[in-house]
Amino acid sequence: MRVVLSAYGSRGSVEPIAGLAVRLRELGAQVRVCAPPDEEFAERLAVVGVEVVPTGNPVRPLVTSVTPGSAVGLAQRVAELMDAQFDTLAATAEGCDVLVATGPLPATTGARSVAEKLGIRYVHASHQPVLLPSPYRRPPARRGQSLPTDVTDNQALWDQDAQIANAMFGEMLNTRRASVGLPPVDNVRDYAFTDQPWLATDPALDPWQPTDLDVVQTGPWVIPDERPLPADLVAFLDAGTAPVYVGFGSTPVSAPQDVARAAIEAIRAQGRRAVLSRGWADLALIDDRDDCFVVGEVNHQALFRRAAAVVHHGGAGTTTTATLTGAPQVVVPQGADQPYFAGRVADLGIGAAHDGPTPSTESLSVALKAALTPETRARAAAVAGTFRTDGATVAAKLLLDAVGQDRPPVSA
Repeated sequence: MRVVLSAYGSRGSVEPIAGLAVRLRELGAQVRVCAPPDEEFAERLAVVGVEVVPTGNPVRPLVTSVTPGSAVGLAQRVAELMDAQFDTLAATAEGCDVLVATGPLPATTGARSVAEKLGIRYVHASHQPVLLPSPYRRPPARRGQSLPTDVTDNQALWDQDAQIANAMFGEMLNTRRASVGLPPVDNVRDYAFTDQPWLATDPALDPWQPTDLDVVQTGPWVIPDERPLPADLVAFLDAGTAPVYVGFGSTPVSAPQDVARAAIEAIRAQGRRAVLSRGWADLALIDDRDDCFVVGEVNHQALFRRAAAVVHHGGAGTTTTATLTGAPQVVVPQGADQPYFAGRVADLGIGAAHDGPTPSTESLSVALKAALTPETRARAAAVAGTFRTDGATVAAKLLLDAVGQDRPPVSA
């Protein structure tokens, strides 16, 4: 079986695709991954031996240069992202049996169009539930668009969200579809998701309530990270008590130096040491005291297992890793799916949800005090013991079975 996996987004989108690629390859499939050309993504995929086809523009400059919520330059970015699907992804998927896509709507609508044109199976995968239509929650606002605050009927809001998606992306998509001989699509969002999207999340961390969508929850696509921690980091960890990790991953924050200062001072107030991750927020140490250490890209699975607590933004990838490793968490959500995961961490009793995106020393101290209790650590360990680690294998076998059913029987 030949599979092409398409991911456009931050580390939280690319890492799970790498996990699925590894499991597919172990089961005998030939796998290619279309991913953004960011150097850190290429390096991570190379470590697990996955063939990568750079697709679209680098993500990091987009994330770190665009004002949150702003629609300035959106039309050009959407056009470029769709073009990458109809050009690079289409060429890569030629001769494949199935295409699995994850990422923003302009990417996944283009990806399904490619699969339709090539006549191959298409699967939409999501690593968080917030964008999938559900009567149990409001849809998130789309960039540059707002939803009425006085409407409480979630289904009505999701219907309006579909109309907004059509207005934002419909003409661009259908122009490109027409150029390759495909008919127009009248519901862009639902076309991308299909009637049976896959949800690659853990059922305990993210319990999906049944809806009209036939969602297939496979479990998260994680693989053991075997990379050793840097020697100087290991030396720091060995030199004292377990530190508190602070990092915001691929999410930029406003006033990063203020955030770093608030975090380090709050950690010191609890009598703890700190490991600060630069991330795309470019966090930095506030002084040269030896109780703090700064890291770049490292093995989070190994580091979180040695942390007293993990302070992070609540992205799907970081929340999944922290929950998997049993690390107590403090989630400081910045937007998108992050408030949802902050709520789940609090509801599960495996950490604390910070109120709002801008922490102070005082507010983080309160949250850390709750996360660092023996009761929270025991609960985090208990939830980690139930965490599904076979999601990538489940998804890989589902793909193999589905493609096998699509093929005609071999004549004698």
